[in-house]
Amino acid sequence: MSSPTSGDHISGDYVIRAIRPDDWTRVKQLRLEALRDPAAPLAFLESYEDALAKADAFWQDRAVGSGEGSMAARQFIAETSDGSWVASVTVLIEEAGTKDWAGYAVECRQGHVVGVYVRPEHRGNGLIKALFDVGVVWARERGAQRVRLLVHEDNERARGAYRKAGFMPSGVVVPFFKDEAQNELEFVLEWPS
Repeated sequence: MSSPTSGDHISGDYVIRAIRPDDWTRVKQLRLEALRDPAAPLAFLESYEDALAKADAFWQDRAVGSGEGSMAARQFIAETSDGSWVASVTVLIEEAGTKDWAGYAVECRQGHVVGVYVRPEHRGNGLIKALFDVGVVWARERGAQRVRLLVHEDNERARGAYRKAGFMPSGVVVPFFKDEAQNELEFVLEWPS
């Protein structure tokens, strides 16, 4: 585990921190691992093969664009005492009056959680909530009025984890980008204005 800095958060046996631009090789490694998870076809927009084929420049840009210092997105990882990365979430800031990745109108400044992954041996211990808590604080500090995520209707494990972290279904249903006969459900975490 790297030595905690002022922006790091300690949660049990983990340090939760934003990635740094020079972490790009580890960002790539954890993403490739996530894309091999049995739930990956329901949970991620890209395939393992597509991610593997991306040039190093893609991963370097991703680490800059969602690393410390970025105001538009922030990727948080959980690191164990031996330095292993075991979990990750990314929070994107979506601006009111714009359209999201799927072309839907964004009605308020909000955080959008993507890229959620926890290694199987670290699931069920509250780590996902700790990661979400850090991401939500970051989004709120940037003026977000709520935080949302999309989850496939058949991804029951993820839906349960998101509910435990305080996210609730909003009632918004969007077609699954890989198969429009399937749906993704919007879950939100809102707070009083």
